[in-house]
Amino acid sequence: MKHGKKYNDSVKTIEADKFYDSAEALDLVCKNAKAKFDETVEVHVRLGVDSRHADQQVRGAVVLPNGTGKKVRVCVFCKEDKYEAAKGAGAEYVGGQDLVDKIVKENWMDFDVVIASPDMMGLVGRLGKVLGPRGLMPNPKAGTVTPDVAKAVTEAKAGKIEYRLDKTNIIHCPIGKASFGAEKLDANFTTLIEAIVKAKPAAAKGTYLKSCVVTSTMGVGVPVSTAKYGA
Repeated sequence: MKHGKKYNDSVKTIEADKFYDSAEALDLVCKNAKAKFDETVEVHVRLGVDSRHADQQVRGAVVLPNGTGKKVRVCVFCKEDKYEAAKGAGAEYVGGQDLVDKIVKENWMDFDVVIASPDMMGLVGRLGKVLGPRGLMPNPKAGTVTPDVAKAVTEAKAGKIEYRLDKTNIIHCPIGKASFGAEKLDANFTTLIEAIVKAKPAAAKGTYLKSCVVTSTMGVGVPVSTAKYGA
């Protein structure tokens, strides 16, 4: 694959075979984010687990201290007595059967997060084939199936992200924008990694954090040392 001059110049700033401290790595990422838009900064962590086994799944959610820099549109499924609380917390869309019909009949998907109260999951479950492939299906582990929908909305708006293992045993997560600067990104990075370490399955053997790379949308990946996390 052929890369442009900016990308190739960025590659030269990274020492071969070096694993950087997270703050230093994120400083490099910010300096190398040269696109005309505010690039998203992402973390890619390869874990020493086998996602084919149910007892080695890694999934959860965490509120990043400095948010993600992205405006999140929230859709809430709940009973009418919780409508006002959900709207008061900032949810753009609140409803029940009406929202299900809109999604099914109109292929409407103008939202980024779906939250549901437990008593609505029988209804929301019918949307599994639509929401599932897009990673939008509410889940108790991610805190998106909860009786306290207002709190879940507040957390989503504040920068709550979900992390989950893919089929290649890697977690991919955004931790903010390049404009945040290295200090704020590093606080978000640390919060995410600590959550992933805490979620280590009992069945996982050997080295848990196999490798970690931080990068921006158009930038070069910078390897991060995970030794201080002791996993």
